[in-house]
Amino acid sequence: MAVITLFKPVYDKNQYQKVIDTSFTQLVQPTSSLNIVAPTISTAEFFQNYQQIFFQIPKFGETNSHEYLIKTSQEYIGSSSTTDDTIQALIDEITQLRQENLDLQQQLITGMETQTTSSYTPPSSPISTGGGFSGGGGGGGY
Repeated sequence: MAVITLFKPVYDKNQYQKVIDTSFTQLVQPTSSLNIVAPTISTAEFFQNYQQIFFQIPKFGETNSHEYLIKTSQEYIGSSSTTDDTIQALIDEITQLRQENLDLQQQLITGMETQTTSSYTPPSSPISTGGGFSGGGGGGGY
């Protein structure tokens, strides 16, 4: 009679995961090789849908809002920083012009005060403070 020796390899928990393939690749195709196509809509269909739900979309919000559409579109076309830089430059120019205007107004006020105090002469009065009219034809101009 022939002697048959049976051999049963035993692996511990960490070792068997490295030695034995436990995936089901032989029974079904992996999902990456399946031709799953997400339903797509055309650009024209997108804008038709967009026009239909335009007023239902919130104005502001992190996602699903007009603000989100603007921000992501600006990032995509690269105009966000250009627009922001232009706006900031205009704000800086307005601030500078306001300061210059304020300085000029202050100079004008200071100049008027200086002019009125140095060239101011009180109007002459026909009435003297000496107790009545003095002679000499100055009495009836009113």
